[in-house]
Amino acid sequence: MAAEKNPGRLAVIERIKEYEKKGWWNKDVEDDPPTVPLKPGQCDYLNKKFTSWIQMKFVNTQARRFIKKLVKTGQMVLKPVDGLEKFIAMKDVGAVITCNHFNAFDNFAIYHCLEKYIKRKQLYKVIREGNYTSFPGIYGYFFRHCNTLPLSSNFSVMKEFMEAVDTILKRGEKLLVYAEQGMWWNYRKPRPMTNGAFRFAVNNNVPVIPLFITMHDTDKIDGDGFPIQEYTLHVLDAIYPDANKSRRENEKDMMENNFRQWKDCYEKVYGIPLTYCDDTNFIGGDKI
Repeated sequence: MAAEKNPGRLAVIERIKEYEKKGWWNKDVEDDPPTVPLKPGQCDYLNKKFTSWIQMKFVNTQARRFIKKLVKTGQMVLKPVDGLEKFIAMKDVGAVITCNHFNAFDNFAIYHCLEKYIKRKQLYKVIREGNYTSFPGIYGYFFRHCNTLPLSSNFSVMKEFMEAVDTILKRGEKLLVYAEQGMWWNYRKPRPMTNGAFRFAVNNNVPVIPLFITMHDTDKIDGDGFPIQEYTLHVLDAIYPDANKSRRENEKDMMENNFRQWKDCYEKVYGIPLTYCDDTNFIGGDKI
């Protein structure tokens, strides 16, 4: 007997279908808490305060344990990384990482797959303001202290954010940016991106490392009644700014290159052309 599917997840799937048809590619589909705006100085972006540093260390330790438990219990299924040698070649270089965004834990999958090659440096993650200020419970605590850099609607806070981004990239560390913005749960297709990730890269003359995660249904069912997805992380070719182009040209060309690589990866792995506004390879487990 098939497991009953969570009505909340089914509603999210319907919103994804609607937003896809309307071209609302960057709009959130989840029922997240209302966003509370950040105030200047509220976020210690670089963990300069001792209390911030201690909490970051504690939360990262707990996050590692949490990820290992997910993998051990089969709640997160990870295949070997495709193109790992490309990341290893970039392990000591400051870079912006882009990846498709389809699960609240997909950054955990990225970190688990690449942690040993990041070594003593950190993987920083850009997150939405509301995830930092408004998310309750243990996950909210993770959002606030797990090397996260919240965006902000406050101009002064965004200056703090940009200074932190510049410092991180100049230190040779990695910055994960979900250039699609809103998370579309279990959505398998690449979505058009915004230019923020590429602006960070151009401003600091660092490469973008595109990642793309493909997924396949397993025979295990999750708590929402859908098949647990088996993830494969693909490391694609690094994209560099061109010194002979303007910032705007670089942002546009790098973003188009990134999307082209995502599209090629999608079509190669799934063996079908990328199309939208249909049910072809739409949501993992939607047809079961």
